[in-house]
Amino acid sequence: MKEHRLMDRIRILAKNPNRRFSDDPREMIRSIQMHLQRILNTRQGSVPIAADYGVPDFTDYIATYPESQRDIERTLKQTIQKFEPRLRSVRVTFLPQDDLLSLNFEITARLARDDSREPIKFESQIDPDGHIKITS
Repeated sequence: MKEHRLMDRIRILAKNPNRRFSDDPREMIRSIQMHLQRILNTRQGSVPIAADYGVPDFTDYIATYPESQRDIERTLKQTIQKFEPRLRSVRVTFLPQDDLLSLNFEITARLARDDSREPIKFESQIDPDGHIKITS
């Protein structure tokens, strides 16, 4: 059951009380991807329980691109490290591209499991409106 966040487990068990959870890494990666999407599309200050949950509005950063590239990398990394405990050894790297209307970053990390040795990778794309899409 560790592959899901607590609220996801409660929601799944409410829908199907007989369901058993496996310790499937693919299931955990899908859950992490959905959680990263949620975290990185939440603006800091919009969650009453934690003022620092989420990320700042990246539209301000995009206006000063390319100087802000390292700031965005650092902000994404710090946010992921703080709010996604299922990942460790997080790295965020800018991916240059021809499309000047969005910014792409690669997120590399390891699952915070004793037996996890292989890194997992996600790609994030920040569009001109500051919305972030996460793919694996």
